[in-house]
Amino acid sequence: MRKMLFAVASLSLFVGPPALAAPCKDAKGKFTKCPPKAADKPVRCKSANGKFAKCGTPGAMPIK
Repeated sequence: MRKMLFAVASLSLFVGPPALAAPCKDAKGKFTKCPPKAADKPVRCKSANGKFAKCGTPGAMPIK
């Protein structure tokens, strides 16, 4: 049973990479440089007294 599980796990490693490489091809099927991913992290802001606030309020500064 362990040999069967090991075989299935090792085969899944070979099946995965072609699916990941597909988005980085151009219209002719040639590999190109992948576009950079956009930052999904939302911008957070703090007020002058150091508490979190909405970014539109006066005196709120974005934090990194």
